[in-house]
Amino acid sequence: MPLIVLGLSGALGHDPSAALYIDGTLVAAAEEERFARDKHAKNRLPLEAAKFCLRHANITPDDVDVVAIPLAPIAITRPHRWHYARRYWYAPDRSLDALFNGNRRYRRYKRQVVALLQQLGIDPHRVELDSVEHHLAHASSAYHCSGFTGKTAIMGIDGKGEYATTFFGYGEHRRIHRIKEFIDPDSLGGLYGAITEFLGFDMLDGEYKVMGMAPYGDPGKYDFSRLASFEDGELRINTHYANVIGLRRHKRGGRGYYFSDRLIDWLGPMREGDVADDPYIHYAASMQALFEKLALQMMDYYLGDIIAETGRLAFAGGGALNVKLNQKIIAREEVTELFVQPASGDSGTAIGAAAYASERRGVPVEKMTHVYLGPAYSSDEVIAACAAHPGNPRWRRLEDVPAETARLLVAGHPVAWFQGRMEFGPRALGGRSILGCPSSSGVADRINRQIKFRERWRPFCPSMLSRVAPQMFGVDHPAPFMTFTFEVNEDWKMRVPEVVHQDGTARAQSLEPGLNDAYYALMEEMERLTGNGVVLNTSLNRRGEAMVCSPGDALEMFFGSDLEYLVMEDILVTRT
Repeated sequence: MPLIVLGLSGALGHDPSAALYIDGTLVAAAEEERFARDKHAKNRLPLEAAKFCLRHANITPDDVDVVAIPLAPIAITRPHRWHYARRYWYAPDRSLDALFNGNRRYRRYKRQVVALLQQLGIDPHRVELDSVEHHLAHASSAYHCSGFTGKTAIMGIDGKGEYATTFFGYGEHRRIHRIKEFIDPDSLGGLYGAITEFLGFDMLDGEYKVMGMAPYGDPGKYDFSRLASFEDGELRINTHYANVIGLRRHKRGGRGYYFSDRLIDWLGPMREGDVADDPYIHYAASMQALFEKLALQMMDYYLGDIIAETGRLAFAGGGALNVKLNQKIIAREEVTELFVQPASGDSGTAIGAAAYASERRGVPVEKMTHVYLGPAYSSDEVIAACAAHPGNPRWRRLEDVPAETARLLVAGHPVAWFQGRMEFGPRALGGRSILGCPSSSGVADRINRQIKFRERWRPFCPSMLSRVAPQMFGVDHPAPFMTFTFEVNEDWKMRVPEVVHQDGTARAQSLEPGLNDAYYALMEEMERLTGNGVVLNTSLNRRGEAMVCSPGDALEMFFGSDLEYLVMEDILVTRT
């Protein structure tokens, strides 16, 4: 009988998702936000995502052998709860709770999972419930999915799990070995999140906006070293400024933030609005520089010998979505292979927990080569959605989808692109995308202003044929998931200016043949028409919304923006 493992994330109250492994093959994975139409789906459980996984695999609830969750009890004999209590001494209610009731959150989540299983029709008394520590789930999602066969360094950086915030270890012979963990409030991811809030964005959502703002600033203009240090193998966050709780929090409008009034006294008021201006662009640059510096110091200290020996690193956690850090890691001479889990944030822990549960039952999981793991829809379903939509969309079938779409792009039109299975994770990779021609002047500004309704300083990314990437970047490192940035060669900056960021880099997806045939064929057509096998790619959603899932979602987005063309499977939708 095959081993069927269902992974369920959402233990920390955000980004719930579900993933399904059958005998080590990841057959389906999806985030609840796509079905609920609520970005990050906070305080929800992955009910609809789990239903989709079971339905897609054509299995019944009784077929599930193991349910894996990325949260586990932490014993009082371990240092985690003691460290938390000592460092948060100024909030005695939290401190004492960690010591005397330190697994309360785990017990509550376990009860919620049991209720969810009952909703799904899975008997919680029959199925095995496997509780995987949060950072082990992150580590597994990176190492076990990397396809690396030899000894591999593993790094995890995020806000926090149960108590741990940072993980260093290695994988060998399919087993994960812990070297070091840091514990809340000593969290580099948490510090970045606190500064994200100060810069006017939401923690767990706006960190990539800070990263996008940073190239406009001067990291040397403000010294952020007082916020955190790494000495003698220990990371320490200055909780007089950030990663604060209780009475130390800055409060405004009835909301408490993860930074203190002392940070306001030092740097001035929080940023407001959409403008990237002085001094906030310099604050973003300084935070990014500090993040990179400390992350690389920690990596060298705990994993340097292993990386020098093997050349391999697997990286996950929300910090792994910081593509500028990843660029610095790839640039290291000793790093020959870097795998960054494409769903590095907490949604990816559904995959990690399920992979870990499968591996420790003796069933190895396959290498992760793509993220097209969500629902797909037929042309008939697209037509039915058009017929039901009150906007009365006009549609027609395309004889040659890649060729006709490419012609629209080259003519300067942004095109919404809805093909095949939906992507898992935060990046649009040619399943649910808005596309543009990267050599068409002004198309990026038009998409930002009229379609995405987002900050104008935010960059767009290129998707390209895999054989084009070495020409454009001069680097031949796999980049299938848009988790790395690269320096763009000078001639290509002129050829595709709409996807080159302020600092001369681009966050790229390099697509191999055979993974997304329609998207690959489209880029081949772009190469034939323009000489560049590259498209501008951004997610198919409006600002603040989850990426679209269904044809109905795509039509809602289409009619809520200034888009003129929407291609869903072989159906071209235009306005009446």
